[in-house]
Amino acid sequence: MKQNKKQKLFTKDFTLVVLGQIISLFGNAAIRFALPLYLLNLTGSSALYGTVTACAFLPPILLSPMGGMIADRVNKRNVMVALDFLTAALILTFSLLMDTFSLIPLLTVTLMLLYGIAGAYQPSVQASIPALVCPEQTMTANSVINTINSFSSLTGPVLGGLLYSAWGLKPVLWVCMVCFFLSAVMELFIHIPFRKQAADGGILKTVRNDLSESIRFLRTENPVIRKGMFVVCGINLFLSAMILVAMPWLITEVLMLPAALANRLYGFAQGVMAAGGLTGGICAGIFAHRLDVRKSAGILTACALCVFPMGISLLLTDSGILNYLVLTVCCFFIMVFSTIFAVQMMTFIQTETPPHLTGKVISVILTVSMCAQPLGNALYGVLFEAARGYESAVVLFAGMVSLLIAVGARKVFRFT
Repeated sequence: MKQNKKQKLFTKDFTLVVLGQIISLFGNAAIRFALPLYLLNLTGSSALYGTVTACAFLPPILLSPMGGMIADRVNKRNVMVALDFLTAALILTFSLLMDTFSLIPLLTVTLMLLYGIAGAYQPSVQASIPALVCPEQTMTANSVINTINSFSSLTGPVLGGLLYSAWGLKPVLWVCMVCFFLSAVMELFIHIPFRKQAADGGILKTVRNDLSESIRFLRTENPVIRKGMFVVCGINLFLSAMILVAMPWLITEVLMLPAALANRLYGFAQGVMAAGGLTGGICAGIFAHRLDVRKSAGILTACALCVFPMGISLLLTDSGILNYLVLTVCCFFIMVFSTIFAVQMMTFIQTETPPHLTGKVISVILTVSMCAQPLGNALYGVLFEAARGYESAVVLFAGMVSLLIAVGARKVFRFT
């Protein structure tokens, strides 16, 4: 009887975590879609778009380590509830001020705070999984969370794009605010096992000791995790950032599509990418027992190879619709492979890290890997602006460098 209970994945608490993630991640996807697109529509500048989205990644870099330490020292449920309520209040504040304040600074600060809250939030979610499921269910549980993330990312941009195209930004803001509020209320009923850790001295000393312990673990006890972290950094810098900047820039500004149609197509393209993530998450769950981190370099290679048809299509044809179709199909498969890789890596980290370090180690890895994202966003914002008419060269450059990183990753994961 005990054995059957251990094998059950969807307990009450894990189910509530999943439902809360569905609602809050939908809101996150919709708001992150609508605000940058609103900025791009107003200014028509990829450099400004890249700079603002780069700035948005700075707070998670600073707050993610703190989120990991809090996740290990404070009840993870309380962290998730407080941050969801805070996000709802932030969106409400932006919606009330957007007509009276200078939009670009207000939008930049709002995006920075949204990304910062998400950076502090995510370690609590990831660190709660080993506490809610048995070890043999960890890969499946991670695939469920990634699938939920992708499903919310699928519906968020599509519905957000329809709302935005039809009625503008404010309806999107109100829907997202309600999502975060409902998620916070639902999370109040979650019970996550928690054991308070003793603090060694004051807050600053505790933070310093926690950070040192996490870095020491990565440096000396499990160097494969550390090296894998830098592989993720490279992919974020040269591939993820390119996709993030290229999608709105190419679809709304380069492919010469009517403005209203371009905004809708961008929303659907975001949905197609999310569908790729959903497919990858489902595949990771179905084939959980066959996935091995030693095969992850091959997954990254497939991911990098999907970039080249995008660049070749831009080089050979001026057809906006054809380029759009190639772009969305390639991004779908990129998301399939990258999601499988993400599930493999997160499961490897969770299973190889002691429970009292899980939140802190995950937060350090997220922080370091996220450092590459703002650099990449700013880089590709400038490159696409400077290479008007030669966007294919920028895309092919991203594919080539990503392929080299994937080949180098084979040495990293060979000895795990």
